[in-house]
Amino acid sequence: MTTADRLTGDPARAPDAPPPVKRGAGPAVRRRPRTAPSGRRRRRRAVALLYLLPALLPYTLFAVLPMLHTAYLSLFDWDGVTLPSFVGLDNYRRIGTDPQLRAAAWHAGALILFFSVLPICVGLVSAAIVSRRAGRRGTALVRTVLFLPQVIPLVAVGILWRWVYAEDGTLNQALRAIGLGGLADAWLGSFTWALPAVGLIGTWVVSGLCMVLFLSGTQRIDQEIYEAARMDGAGPVREFTAITVPLLRPEFAVALSITVIAALSSFDLIYITTGGGPGNSTVVPGILIYRLAFGGGAVGVASALAIVLTVVISLAVLVINRLSREEP
Repeated sequence: MTTADRLTGDPARAPDAPPPVKRGAGPAVRRRPRTAPSGRRRRRRAVALLYLLPALLPYTLFAVLPMLHTAYLSLFDWDGVTLPSFVGLDNYRRIGTDPQLRAAAWHAGALILFFSVLPICVGLVSAAIVSRRAGRRGTALVRTVLFLPQVIPLVAVGILWRWVYAEDGTLNQALRAIGLGGLADAWLGSFTWALPAVGLIGTWVVSGLCMVLFLSGTQRIDQEIYEAARMDGAGPVREFTAITVPLLRPEFAVALSITVIAALSSFDLIYITTGGGPGNSTVVPGILIYRLAFGGGAVGVASALAIVLTVVISLAVLVINRLSREEP
């Protein structure tokens, strides 16, 4: 027995063989210690912040600070002139118990149907038709006409539709011309039809934006998918429901976010057309905030309602974005 055999206790092992490795023992892995960001990374972050400052400063001055000031005012009972008195969360409790505030919230929720659901349906169908007619004569003109209401100021839109909805306006004249004069009504002055009439204006305005969003989404869909579906015998309706709609999930999220915000924060269109009337049949939170702050001497309640409206809109957008990220 050699000296190596005595040391290892294995007479069959050659003297020059490496020592045996114990079963279950792996090679030792050295973990590199976590190091602080390098100087180059810090410089990159500083440069990125410098690029953000031109946009961050105005946003802070005109959005963040006013919102914080509004939250501060919501804790006081103040008429805008005399000294305010601290009331804590009483203004928020009043929002939950005041029937007028609940009615405004209900009207805003009803406008989601006209500002969000209907425009998305109309925009989706319009995008499907326009995309199938791409390249044909007149398609660009149709697309421009459908998108035109989106670029018109809402004040001008409100004045235009006041003429359309007037007692001697275009709508009533058209109804009388076709023998349906009995259906003519003062649409914006009706307790029953004022809110749907204003909502249909919103549908007319927002549908073009939804159409453009969905058109941009259809352009990124691979045409080979449609060709494969046609080879399997799928028709236009089947292509639309089985291919176009599922693959437009990101565009649906964007359209829902924009239109829900427009519905819940609506003010200018309703202010121009009905002013919240007749009575309170078209009052929405935006109109009520204006009335409370500048006409009712209740700046604290108006500020609390503005904060609640901001929170509701933010939560709605977060839920929409969260659902859009989940796999179907």
